[in-house]
Amino acid sequence: MKVYGSRISYYTGKLEAYLRYKNIAYTALPTPYDKAEMLKEKVGAVQMPIVDDDGKWMSDTTPIIMHLETIHPDNPVLPQDPVVGFMAHLIEDYGDEWLWRSAMYYRWWYDYDRQLASNVLTDELTGHVKMPRWMRQRMIIRRQVRHYVKRDGVTDTTRQHIEQSYHNALAGMTAMLENRPFLLGNAPSLADYGMMGPMFRHYGQDPTPQEIMRNTAPAVFEWVARMWHAKNTHKPEFVTQVPDDAEPLLKEICETHLVQLAANAAAFAEDTERFDMTVQGCDYRDIAVSQYRVWCLEELRRRFNLLSPAQQDSVKNLLPHGQADILWNADVPAQSGFNSDNHLPFGKAINVFEGGLP
Repeated sequence: MKVYGSRISYYTGKLEAYLRYKNIAYTALPTPYDKAEMLKEKVGAVQMPIVDDDGKWMSDTTPIIMHLETIHPDNPVLPQDPVVGFMAHLIEDYGDEWLWRSAMYYRWWYDYDRQLASNVLTDELTGHVKMPRWMRQRMIIRRQVRHYVKRDGVTDTTRQHIEQSYHNALAGMTAMLENRPFLLGNAPSLADYGMMGPMFRHYGQDPTPQEIMRNTAPAVFEWVARMWHAKNTHKPEFVTQVPDDAEPLLKEICETHLVQLAANAAAFAEDTERFDMTVQGCDYRDIAVSQYRVWCLEELRRRFNLLSPAQQDSVKNLLPHGQADILWNADVPAQSGFNSDNHLPFGKAINVFEGGLP
């Protein structure tokens, strides 16, 4: 298995942690941007990671993990209890799609972090570009700041809230890790892998958020290393009901990520390219609409609908926040038109935003 990504990539780190835990052999390689057309032909979009498994090309870490679970069923990462399993999917989606904003913000807003990341990406990804190295590095910085930061609603007005989102995630995880080595039991679950994306290769490695993590949430800092070194040598024992210590993190997910998914879906239904939203009293303006995130909401709603009526009631009791209605409200305009044939992780994938972001 060849995993094309980057050693500082959000989702590459998430997938690599899973592969290491499951003892699935792979070779990590930089994304070959000089072969972008070939990659688009294989998987539809150039993004990280892209996997070549002996000629079977895959993209999008969540479907990749779900597919590999069917091939490597020993020591599964999805809790058996349906309600706990649903919450694992919800936490994973939050780690994938909400914390992305603050992870990119810390990397590309602060000068020291920006210089470190741009140096790595310049050497990994732009060797085929015929221009001086300093020019390639400047090109990367301008592109990343424009697409990952400004295009996603980061301004001087929203910065404080974005930073607080990171602190809230650390506090929510700390509450859970005080009682267990992993979020939902004695072994990594899908929830852990969702949080590993931002917590490992971004917050855990970039200088500014790493210092915050070390000083304010050492339990999370320790968990990052534990996740990277996790061994599937014993049978996972996941909680059989969602623990009380998950309440702060679930509340944060409802007040942030589910608000974003609802506002994005409404804007997509109106066929607009930008939208505004208010999250925990902070006004975000002119955010790029994401078809992909409409599909993420559809997936959460689909998984909720697979639960029995009693299980659905349990989820509603665990999420007694108005923002959670988006998960079961019949009037939600969530029709992405993507992956309707359930082809992922094979076939055509799409970028988070139209126009492309790796």
